[in-house]
Amino acid sequence: VQLVESGGGLVQPGGSLRLSCAASGFTFRRYHMRWYRQVPGKERELVAAITSGGGTTNYADSVKGRFTSFRDNVKNTVSLQMSNLKPEDTAVYYCNTILQGINYWGQGTQVTVSS
Repeated sequence: VQLVESGGGLVQPGGSLRLSCAASGFTFRRYHMRWYRQVPGKERELVAAITSGGGTTNYADSVKGRFTSFRDNVKNTVSLQMSNLKPEDTAVYYCNTILQGINYWGQGTQVTVSS
């Protein structure tokens, strides 16, 4: 199982970024996917979740209305479109899936929201 995030960077408050996660090594279309984020000294926080077919998404209250997750089960990618970014969104973002009770994580991508 391999998860590789991309798309992070530095953005001004109010700006947008799109993160992507390329998945391989498993049957992607059968598994729910999640996005987490973590800042130093804090626990990893669940930001968004999307079902295997992409029909249902859930978001943390802190990002509702600003973040949207979607997936492409042909390209085996899951994405997180982030809009109206705030400084408190600054974190390392990880994609995640659970296979047979085991959590798999990507290496993370840094998002920094600052003027």
